[in-house]
This record gives sequence, C-alpha cells and structure tokens, in this order.
Amino acid sequence: MPDTLLALHRQANWNDYFANPQTCQAMLHIKRRCTSTRAAVLELASMGGSGQSGDGADKRWYEGEAAPPSGWFSPRRTPRAARDPHGGTYAEPSREVPVHLETDVLVVGGGPSGCAAATAAARLGADVTLVERYGHLGGLATGGLVFWIDRMTDWEGRQVITGYADDVLGRLPEEAVYGPAPELWGSTDPEQVVFWRPRQKAFRGTVTWSPTVDPEWLKMVSVDLLEEAGAGIVLHSWAVDAIVEDGAVRGIVFESKQGRRAILARVVVDATGDLDVCALAGARYESDTDAGDVSHCLNVVWCFAGIDLARWLTYARESPDEYREILRRGAEELGHLELPAAGWRNDVCVFMGPRLSGFDGLDVDDLTAVEIESRRRMADHLRFYREHAPGFESAWIMTTASQTGIRHTRRLTGVRKLASEDWKAGVRFDDEIGVSPSPSQKFETVSVPYGSLLPVELDGILASGRHIACDPSTQSFMREIPQCWVTGQAAGVAAALAVASDQAPREVDVDRLRAELRRQNVFLHVEAASEAARAS
Repeated sequence: MPDTLLALHRQANWNDYFANPQTCQAMLHIKRRCTSTRAAVLELASMGGSGQSGDGADKRWYEGEAAPPSGWFSPRRTPRAARDPHGGTYAEPSREVPVHLETDVLVVGGGPSGCAAATAAARLGADVTLVERYGHLGGLATGGLVFWIDRMTDWEGRQVITGYADDVLGRLPEEAVYGPAPELWGSTDPEQVVFWRPRQKAFRGTVTWSPTVDPEWLKMVSVDLLEEAGAGIVLHSWAVDAIVEDGAVRGIVFESKQGRRAILARVVVDATGDLDVCALAGARYESDTDAGDVSHCLNVVWCFAGIDLARWLTYARESPDEYREILRRGAEELGHLELPAAGWRNDVCVFMGPRLSGFDGLDVDDLTAVEIESRRRMADHLRFYREHAPGFESAWIMTTASQTGIRHTRRLTGVRKLASEDWKAGVRFDDEIGVSPSPSQKFETVSVPYGSLLPVELDGILASGRHIACDPSTQSFMREIPQCWVTGQAAGVAAALAVASDQAPREVDVDRLRAELRRQNVFLHVEAASEAARAS
C-alpha cells in the first residue's frame, strides 16, 4: 500500500477514501475489517479471487472480478496529454451519402445486447439489419475476453435470466462451456462453495449458474442464431451520425472501407454500449459514476495459456501463508497485482485488469494510453507469475482483447429510471420486460421496466445494454452480459412490434410485449403480469 494511503488511514476521515477512486475500495475493506494497512492487504488476498467482501455487503456487484491485493483501482502512470483547445476546425464539404440499404429494424452494435435484439426482432418476421464496428459479434463477451457469464440464477438457484441466454449458451459445444451442473445451482454446501468460489461460480456462499465460455465459439454461435432468424449483418462499420426527422430517429450514417454510407430504418435499437446513436440524435443522458465502483475504470483483458490453474488454486488453499506472500510481493514489485480468473479449460486463465482509473472511455487519447499501459503491465505480470506462481512456470501470452474493457460512459435519461431504491424495496414494475438477480441475499430479484429502454423525448429508437436508464449503483450490475441479453431481447421484440403495428416504440402495448417475451421463454415475475393487466 502506498504511503498516501496509510496517511489517509491515520486521518480517520473516511470521506477522503471514498473521494479518491484509486484507494476507496481498499479503504472499504480497511474500514470494515482491518486495523492496519498490512492487514488490509492480507484480507484482500485471502479472498482468493472471489472479489467479494466477507461481510455480505450489498454496495458492490463485483461478480467474478478478482480482487487484487493492491486494491481495485490502479491510477494512470502518465499524465493526460495536453491539447490545444484552439486547434482550429475543418469545414467538411457538403456531400450526398449513398443509402446502403433500408430495413425495418436497425440494431447498432453487435455485442450481447445487440445480438439478442436483432435475433428477437427477426424471429418476429421483421426485416432486421445489425451493424457492428468489429469483424465479429459478441462484444466484450468475445472481443473483450469477458468470457465468464455472470450470475443468471437467484439466491435459491432459480434461473431468472433465460430466453436468448439459453438459446446462445445451449448452442455451444460441451467443451466450450464450464460451470456447475443445474442440480448445484443455489447450493450452500461448504465443500461445493470452496471448489466453485475461486472459479467465479460461487458468490456470497452460494453456487450459481455463471459459466465460462470459449469466446471464439460464442462469436460463431451468435452469427448462427442471427442468420437462422433471417437477420442481416454488416461488420466493420461504425455509426458516425444519426438521421433524425421530425423528432424521430430514421437511421444512421456509418463509415467503412467503402466510405460513408447511410442505412434507413423504421425503428433503431442503440446497442452500442456508449449510447452513441442516442447521443448523436440529441437524446439526453447522464454520465455520473460511483467512485467506489469499478465502472469508471478501463482496461485491456489478457489471457495466459500453458498454465495449471488447478495447481495454483490448490496451492492457494493448502499453503495460504505462502500464497499471501506471493501476492504481497507482487503488489510490492509491480505496484498493482492482478489475480488470474478461471478460463473454460484448466490451461487457460484470464486477467481482468489492470483497472485503470483516471481515463475516459470516450476520449481517443485515453483509449490509446489504456491499450499501451495495459499490455506493458501484462508483460510484467507474465514475468512475475512465471517466476513465483506454482502452475505458471510455462505460462505464455495467449491473446489480448481486441476491444478495450469499458464499463460505463453514458446512461440514457429514460421514461422510467431503474433506481437502487426501487429494487432494494422489491418494486415490481407494471411494464417489466426482464428480471435480474439481486446483488445480495438481502434483496429480491430486480424488476427491469420497459421505460428504462425509452428516451424521454426522442422517438423511433430504443436503448439496450449497459446504457439503459438507471442510476450508477444499478448500472454496476445491469451492465453485465446476461443483463444485456435481457434488455436486448426486450428491445428487439418491442422494435418488431412497433414496426408491425406502425407505432412508435413508446406506444407499443406492454401486455403484448410481455406476452411475446414469455413466448420467447423470457422469465418474468407473475405479480408484475397481474399489475399490468389491472393497469390496462
């Protein structure tokens, strides 16, 4: 721990800790459990990769994200580049843009949310086109190497994230999925929890359905589902402008190797993750974050292969003092040590950091710096783990993520905001279109309203994925891959229904929307259905 952190500890002013994103998470553990800085290091190390505090605190999600012994956040090592604010402008000449195609439903972004949206809309018979800036589908679940799929079960083991989630995971070959069998979901058997917890499959003393998958297979299966449903795919294309007419979004302008082109649509789904299309169209949004959450951090994920993860985990369990000493030494030598998380096979692991703070996911210079800094730290980690970690003697760099790990940039200002006070009170929305597991056993499952996908004013567009209308605390779990599948599937169904009835998305009949989601095997609360019926 740095001297500045120890100085803060001596001041006993906890507000200082929370105001400093580089130290606040480590300080939360010091405040709750520890009497010294060293004790905090050991406390974090003892969690063995689970990423959770031992007191059942509900403030943070952190599902599966391994807690480094040096804390959650790592500050940038180089200052932000100074740029001349008076660098001038360039007047782009006016030109006519060719129309690439016209479609009923245009989904912009081929991540988890976009794939679910496009597949769901196409299954209803709509003419659907999905536009994706990379050469593959799956978003951060594939190109970002975030290939463990967070919790889809509640604390009793009931699966509450279904529908598209079951469709896509069910298509993967057996060797491409790793996780506990259904009969173990919800188990609190200490022996099962001890086994699955360091493999990111047990949280808060409960075994969950949160599988790890092979990202290359997920890319291919995502395409298969889209093509079977009849959706069109346009890869290597980046939305750069929104086409807005009479207060409604009617398509986008995109850039590709063919130059600038347009796609016209009756309904658009913004699944970019950064609310790009809505922002370009002038929709209102929020950008505030919780300083104590990892959502403000950026990183490039990497994978090591040639390892024996079972040996490493056995060593951590059977030789805890030596294990903690390795983590302490790593934090001291590297300044910030990341812990490995389980891959879909024993000889592959993933490192989710370093979680770099002080960067902006919408700033090209910051994105460039994160890419460079992350890979430098990866090389440092490879050297250290080879030299000191049992099971890593022959480790080698398998791959780095092709997509920067961005957790949050913008959130929609929507018709209905999903707020923490609602789900903590167990609110069931009458326009519920999906359900999320709750962050802890203290709370019931979370009801997700249709209004969180709708802009306050702008028509012709829905937002799905990590940028739906919610507060920062709620975004910390609604940004996860299964939750993005939930909101994406709902947005796709709503878009197709809007086209079929020649209505704006905000005019879609909620009962009809919910009925179709149920037909597509989406889990919804029974009580929310009865409330919707009474309201009609």
